[in-house]
Amino acid sequence: MTIYKDFPFKLRTCVWEITLACCFRCAYCGSCGGKARENELTLLECEGVAAQLAEMGCRRVSMIGGEVFMRKDWASIVEALTSRGVKCCIITNGFKMTPEIIETLKRVRIESVAVSVDGPEEVHDAFRQKGSFKRAFETITALTKAGIPVSVISALRADNAPRLPEFYETLKNYPVFAWQIQACSPMGNAAGNSVDVVFDAGEVLKFVRKTAKTAPFMMGVADNIGYYTEEEGEVRGIPGVKYTGCGAGLNGIGIDSVGNVRGCESMYDERFNEGNLRERRLVDIWTDPDAFSYNRRFDESMLTGSCSGCEYGSVCAGGCRSYNYFTGGKLYENPLCARAKALKKCLQRC
Repeated sequence: MTIYKDFPFKLRTCVWEITLACCFRCAYCGSCGGKARENELTLLECEGVAAQLAEMGCRRVSMIGGEVFMRKDWASIVEALTSRGVKCCIITNGFKMTPEIIETLKRVRIESVAVSVDGPEEVHDAFRQKGSFKRAFETITALTKAGIPVSVISALRADNAPRLPEFYETLKNYPVFAWQIQACSPMGNAAGNSVDVVFDAGEVLKFVRKTAKTAPFMMGVADNIGYYTEEEGEVRGIPGVKYTGCGAGLNGIGIDSVGNVRGCESMYDERFNEGNLRERRLVDIWTDPDAFSYNRRFDESMLTGSCSGCEYGSVCAGGCRSYNYFTGGKLYENPLCARAKALKKCLQRC
């Protein structure tokens, strides 16, 4: 793209919440999904956003809700992206899937669909609704039979993290191409319901490293789990890939259903709004010299707590900004860092 060719930061990925409407009201939903906002972007406005994303060279959009399929014109928004060469995947709870939706997904050339499944049936249904686990796997089966690639996303909390091995025994029997494991962040409903999100990240990394070697699908942890233990380079889903810091505002953005732009859609707080697409064009928000300053102006001296002085601080940059902020209120200090926990345990033994 030439519209900002000399600008040092290039937009490559976007997570786009097209509606807050959802058929669930999950106890840990970070965005408090359920009811659509009154002033959500119109189809015409969404098509304009899609054109701007393509113009700026965005390569891939992950479309989320709420629940994407609760918005009647979702397919038109997807097609506005794919017709311009932008790859698009959808993250869903799988509950609303129908044969008609599957045919539409094929028509609009969806790249893949990710289905959120939290763990064994009683764990998954307890935080969503009875029957949702069964429905999610019916959706996975139907999509794969139709030739649509399917992955599974699991958000870890205190209750389900220890049961990953058990859940794997179920999941390995389904034709998914990937399993992404991420940390549930204490924001939105999770904060309001005091959901216990604390788990042992080190044990999760060991599980992923061991299991991925023989799993019938790709496995990896998301950017909010890590960092730089001996498993790094083996647990990001692609062999050899290591975590290189939060990409919010550096190569990725989040857009919510009313047009607010953030560095990451998991940074679900007005503090991180950089502008609104009803007021400014995306390229103007992106190239604003004061935008996304928490990442664009980062240097090691900003690290605090156990991240300060870490030998990987210049690379890791303190881990996931969103998780840091919602767990401890500090952007540059990661309370889940598996390396820091491992070092602490080592010192205690010594």
